[in-house]
Amino acid sequence: MTTPSPHGHVELRPGAYADSVTLLQVSRVVQGLPGVLAAQVAMATPLNVEVLEGMGFDVPAQATPNDLVVALRVEDADTLAGALGGVDQALRDANRRDSGPTEHAPPRTTGAAFRRTPEGLALVSVPGASAFVEAMDALEAGRDVMVFSDNVPVDQEVALKQYAAERGLLVMGPDCGTAVVGGLGLGFANVVSPGPVGIVAASGTGCQQVLALLDHAGVGVTSALGVGGRDLSADVGGLATREAMRRLDEDPTVELIVLISKPPADDVAAAIRAYAGTLSTPVEYALLGPGQPDLTAATEAVLRRLGREVPRWPVVSTRALEPGSGAVRGLFVGGTLASEAKLIADRPGNTFVDFGDDEYTTGRAHPMIDPSLRLDHLARAAADPETGVLLLDVVLGHGAEPDPAAGLAPVLAGIDKPVVVAVVGTAADPQGLARQVTALAEAGAEVHLSNAAATRRALELVGGPQ
Repeated sequence: MTTPSPHGHVELRPGAYADSVTLLQVSRVVQGLPGVLAAQVAMATPLNVEVLEGMGFDVPAQATPNDLVVALRVEDADTLAGALGGVDQALRDANRRDSGPTEHAPPRTTGAAFRRTPEGLALVSVPGASAFVEAMDALEAGRDVMVFSDNVPVDQEVALKQYAAERGLLVMGPDCGTAVVGGLGLGFANVVSPGPVGIVAASGTGCQQVLALLDHAGVGVTSALGVGGRDLSADVGGLATREAMRRLDEDPTVELIVLISKPPADDVAAAIRAYAGTLSTPVEYALLGPGQPDLTAATEAVLRRLGREVPRWPVVSTRALEPGSGAVRGLFVGGTLASEAKLIADRPGNTFVDFGDDEYTTGRAHPMIDPSLRLDHLARAAADPETGVLLLDVVLGHGAEPDPAAGLAPVLAGIDKPVVVAVVGTAADPQGLARQVTALAEAGAEVHLSNAAATRRALELVGGPQ
């Protein structure tokens, strides 16, 4: 079905599915074709339809999340055929699989794949509705599993983790964005050196913040085992956290275990602290919550526990920011970073949005991969007369956007309000930490390595209490 409009085209392709990362790549390829002014190729989820309508596209009312929507705006009608051909070619290129000659047919299930592989874990990254089957298949094969998928029902998470706990297996996730296992970074992992610290994290970007700060202080990390943001909730009860702590306790290279989480359930946190008392390896805590240390303060405690010097956390700017009035507008790609900022700067009028939350990622790539939704909201927040300062995070590492400053810096350069940015990354990250910091600072932002320090600076700029 096609809806014509002047130099615009919206087309539904019922039943044509592709994952959000593939469709992001297709959209970028088509966007770069001659004469194409705008291109969005996405599944017609409610969020994506809302975004398309905000871009001025008229999406047919009968669109469903099972339909692929192709929305194009071109310079003239003559360009349209070439643009549509570009969409088809980009989809074919993205889906092409050329693994060369083989004597065996590819395995059709996770369990079948493991029967050919003597060791290893499973990384599940499928739509949340399908994740349980794949993860259970891996557990039944006797393997650990990292569930990158989000939007997995909590009862399915509990079932997976109970099954794993009974068999000494580890379920990392669901919604586990970051892990370092055997020196290999998984998901949005930063590049770190091996060292005396082992991390258990019910928080992806919280883990990355601690990794980045420890790296700046010259301290390496042996393992970082993500357990999913709900693991320390009352529903899940820390099932994966216990198994991860047990494993790190048995690792002779780990001198100190660090447990990181968004605000946990009080009784679960107490039970985990009691369990930690049975381990031979000491444990430091970075459990966010009212009255608890922020992630930077917790990292400083880790450094002192290890007998290391606490450095000054860098701040880079090319111009002095002028204090103003109004509210702090926090626009985050990291959920834990957003939670931390809200705990520090929770004042009337201030707002904090986590674009990695499930409501923003259904049918879309994570904002650390696809920044377009946040960039759209950033323009609106900058134009809001009640905005006093803009607070952002930029998270580096494997799997994340290859050059986030390339898209963000030009937008920041056109904003006439103070902008404070926390860049979370290490010196060896593929995006180039120094290059990202420099580009954002040259665009007018004040750039911090510490998210907590960036948040307090944003409060200071609008005259709020620190």
